[in-house]
Amino acid sequence: MSGAGTGPRIAVTPGEPAGIGPDIVIEAFQEARGFDGVVIADPNVLRERAERLGLPLAIEEGDTRDPGRMTVLPLSADEPVTSGVLERGNADYVLRTLRTAVDGCLAGDFAALVTGPVQKSILDRNDAPFTGHTGFLRDACDVEDVVMMLVGGALRVALATTHVPLGEVPALITSERIDRKLRILMDGLRSAFAIDAPRVAVAGLNPHAGEAGHLGSEETEVLEPVCRRWRAAGAAVEGPLPADTIFQHANEVDAILAMYHDQGLPVLKYASFGTAVNVTLGLPFPRTSVDHGTALDLAGKGSADAGSLLQALAMAVSIAART
Repeated sequence: MSGAGTGPRIAVTPGEPAGIGPDIVIEAFQEARGFDGVVIADPNVLRERAERLGLPLAIEEGDTRDPGRMTVLPLSADEPVTSGVLERGNADYVLRTLRTAVDGCLAGDFAALVTGPVQKSILDRNDAPFTGHTGFLRDACDVEDVVMMLVGGALRVALATTHVPLGEVPALITSERIDRKLRILMDGLRSAFAIDAPRVAVAGLNPHAGEAGHLGSEETEVLEPVCRRWRAAGAAVEGPLPADTIFQHANEVDAILAMYHDQGLPVLKYASFGTAVNVTLGLPFPRTSVDHGTALDLAGKGSADAGSLLQALAMAVSIAART
């Protein structure tokens, strides 16, 4: 949905209120914008944080693109917010901001969603596990699956598994999962990034991509057959390739599919931390996010960098214009 101007209307959730989410949102909105941004948050938290940071902030009832002004869809925090101090009593507030944003996107009120960092340890409960935005959005949108992909410069790294313990990863590397992740990744590269014939390199799970089964069977039993099937169907899918050299081929492909979080993301974050963007593929609307956490030690001190959020906002606008 487009707003008052020519650009799309974007929902923005700052995330954990005690972290740097409010800081970077306020900093990002100090600049003129080519879109209508609606921040879903407690306006009092935003006002207090802006005062602490010494930044101007005017909250408007209607859409605004002016520097230092923002449109806020107000939701009240359940407990007082102190910069840098986690409050478990605000967990439901954080989830309400996300649900409100998702509902608005699904209803067509917003063209895309941009999220700030959340504190998983606060949101994860025995009766309602929370492993991250990606799984939450998948369930909230009732889609079969999604793919978490980080984009830094020309490098795109998608993940077959996300926030799970390393010991659980091998059991998750199944033909069905890898085939599904490749399909969502291919579709997302076409629709969100306008790549007509995507080229993807798939990483092996084990050292040396299993070395013909000597160092593990996931490559010979799962990854090699899946990649062969995709190639037989005419897709440009390479692999499985050894993870320690796969990034040597990064400029020859449009994305790399890594098997687990810390296999694929260290290289990308080393190359572009602070300006990389987390993209969720497979949702019925564009969603982007920052590449960092809540940084509680920086909250309210004026030292948080809004670079990744600015990139996430720009990418959300770009993807929304294509989809």
